[in-house]
Amino acid sequence: MSTEEPRVEESAEAAVQDDAAIQNDFDVAKIARERDDYLDALKRLQADFENYKKRIIKQQTEHLERAAETLVEKLLPVLDTFDLAIAHGGEGLDQVQGQLMAALEKEGLERIDPLGKPFDPNESDAVAHEEGDGDGAGGGQIVSEVMRTGYRFKGKLLRPAMVKVKG
Repeated sequence: MSTEEPRVEESAEAAVQDDAAIQNDFDVAKIARERDDYLDALKRLQADFENYKKRIIKQQTEHLERAAETLVEKLLPVLDTFDLAIAHGGEGLDQVQGQLMAALEKEGLERIDPLGKPFDPNESDAVAHEEGDGDGAGGGQIVSEVMRTGYRFKGKLLRPAMVKVKG
């Protein structure tokens, strides 16, 4: 009997050690899964934050562009006044107009100059019409007079030109 007792004790100890080893393996696997879950969550959070930063930068850029466009639109009547004053002999105004126009052109403003070109309804509003000479090629309408200058800002039409067409 005495020989069997140590074997039972050894078997019990081995079973406890096996249980502890299995428990350790289970704990390690559980901890590894939790680590991987946290790492995935962190990566998603980091990607969300990067997307957020990009979206905010894009929104700020669009807001600044809209503000610049609004300011330029408010200055168009000033440019029209310069054009009228110069057309009526206003001396010295051409330099001021040139400087203002140069500053606005650097920001993306461009004049639409359709005079002598075929009429394009996407860039010009025809407010007057005169009969053609009959010798125009293709019978198309040609802009014969610009009554109000049109403008584009960064490629977008701000205001169409008011024109008189011939043909």
